[in-house]
Amino acid sequence: MAQPTGSAPITDAPLTDRLLRGWLRCRRRAWLDRHGPPQERLWSAHRALALQDQLRSFQSLLPSRPGHGEAACARGEAGVVGVRLRGRTRGGQAVEAHPSLLQRLEGDSRWGAFRYRPVLARQGRRVTREHRLLLALWGRLLAEHQQAPVPEGLVVAGEGRRLERERLALSSGLMRQLDDSLERLGQELNHDQPPPLVNDRKKCTLCCWRGHCDREAAREGHLSEVSGIGGKRRELLLGLGIARLTDLAAADPEQLADQLEAHGEQHREIAATLVAQAQVQASGIPERLDPAPALPELARAPGVLLYDIESDPDARDDFLHGFLVLPRGADGCWPVGTGADRAGRYLAVLALQEHGEPRLWARLRRLLARYPDWPLLHYGETESLALLRLAQRQGASEAEVLRLRSRLVDVHARLRRHWRLPVNGYGLKPVAGWLGFHWSQPGVDGARCLLWWRQWRHWHQDRVRGRHSPGRLQRIFQYNRDDSLATWAVARWLLDRD
Repeated sequence: MAQPTGSAPITDAPLTDRLLRGWLRCRRRAWLDRHGPPQERLWSAHRALALQDQLRSFQSLLPSRPGHGEAACARGEAGVVGVRLRGRTRGGQAVEAHPSLLQRLEGDSRWGAFRYRPVLARQGRRVTREHRLLLALWGRLLAEHQQAPVPEGLVVAGEGRRLERERLALSSGLMRQLDDSLERLGQELNHDQPPPLVNDRKKCTLCCWRGHCDREAAREGHLSEVSGIGGKRRELLLGLGIARLTDLAAADPEQLADQLEAHGEQHREIAATLVAQAQVQASGIPERLDPAPALPELARAPGVLLYDIESDPDARDDFLHGFLVLPRGADGCWPVGTGADRAGRYLAVLALQEHGEPRLWARLRRLLARYPDWPLLHYGETESLALLRLAQRQGASEAEVLRLRSRLVDVHARLRRHWRLPVNGYGLKPVAGWLGFHWSQPGVDGARCLLWWRQWRHWHQDRVRGRHSPGRLQRIFQYNRDDSLATWAVARWLLDRD
């Protein structure tokens, strides 16, 4: 991997709350944040979404807009952002932190008859070790800065009437954990090489260093590159002396099954599948599992509807139902390659919550009725579950639900049933990417699409002009359409092999 500039890592730079947060999530990430090649750091929409959630939580907590910086603390404003806190660890290492928010409380400090406590906005359902240690660091440095104790921090989540508040005691035990963590963080940042790749790399999709680590994993044949292997299974395989993808590909399936049985029957049952998957990935040659046609529904269909949903999971809101109408050609053949792009007509059904579900269901029902004999192709179970549940909530008859269910075809499920591919995951992006499909907007993913949606909603509701423009909606439509085209690329590959 690329090495940092200079002969040795920097040792006099301060430890920061950002480095601590990264280290608690992934030890390798903190090292890369300090020493990694900046040009390989990717922008992540997840960070922007987290900041949006934080802003909404803080707006619900505070009676007015927070002040900024040291001067706002001196004025005793109810909330303050933009304060830099400095201190040292018990070993003398410089520490620097930038609390997300300080909230004024009754008491005494060097500024007057009030004091502050740190506030952290939580994502997820519970307070984690990361939240506790981050608040502990902020609380310690704030106590020194304001010359007043900080016995607790505050964790908030949600917005409006749903705002959750949880006070977190900054105990002596928590402070000892903080000291230990900062000491280990400082030691690891001074190493010449980064920590090894984590066992379970499924969550690495959220990280700004994912591309850098993906290339490293591919180069070393990391076991997480094998589809079906997470952190626990990798640990089991390492214990058996299987350290690389090539080791697994060379393993005896029956012997491996016997060895894994001690850890649970489920591991024994999947042993042969893991070996076969590693062999396919090592060779680069796909393996057919079922010789029967993968998509028999398309044999006489006049066309297909490619169906893809975009959602805001936090709001439980399926805000876009996208359909690509793809008719069979006059010669009876299906379009291939860019022909699908030219032949398909894209229909976007936007589901604004203020319009209500009955209106959404009526629109979807009319659209589907225009193509009564056309299968609905989708990738994964999300679309089928969402559409069937919507139909049931809106009072569709049992017969109508059964007809709808018979039209839904999960391309992902058919692919897994009929083929084993040389890919490290069977999601739409790795599979379609292996087939050579390219999304028209590079680097866009579901998180970026969700960010655009929230920005557009803000513009739509408040008519805020400028960077939150209606153009965001067109980009969402394009991404959704590309997902449908990618689904067709996989379906077409299956058809060509039937």
